[in-house]
Amino acid sequence: MRAAGCVLWRRSAAGGAPEICLVHRPKYDDWSHPKGKLKPGEDPLSGALREVEEETGHTATPGAELPTLRYLANGRPKEVRYWAAEAGPGTFVPTDEVDRIAWLPPSAARDRLTQPRDRDLVDELLAALRDV
Repeated sequence: MRAAGCVLWRRSAAGGAPEICLVHRPKYDDWSHPKGKLKPGEDPLSGALREVEEETGHTATPGAELPTLRYLANGRPKEVRYWAAEAGPGTFVPTDEVDRIAWLPPSAARDRLTQPRDRDLVDELLAALRDV
């Protein structure tokens, strides 16, 4: 299964430090980065940005490509390509797929993420932001 997503971030209003957006999926009762399956023939970056907008309500400006995660999902191989993406304008509206989002400092985002494999992406984002 091919999927794509983003580590969505913004500068906090108080001090300008990065905040990371996590999504809560009620079906799995988990917290993760916005991501989803690619449509047939869809470019991975386009799919990642589409998923961000669908799940968070925010447009995003893509930055550095982050590591691709590979793991088994329901016994099937899954590959998720990720990008750093700065949040643009938008408004979150809860859906059946994503009922909440949270903007958190990196350390809190790392702690809130359900899957340990997603935590390394926070560090990769911070490294990418330092290189800009």
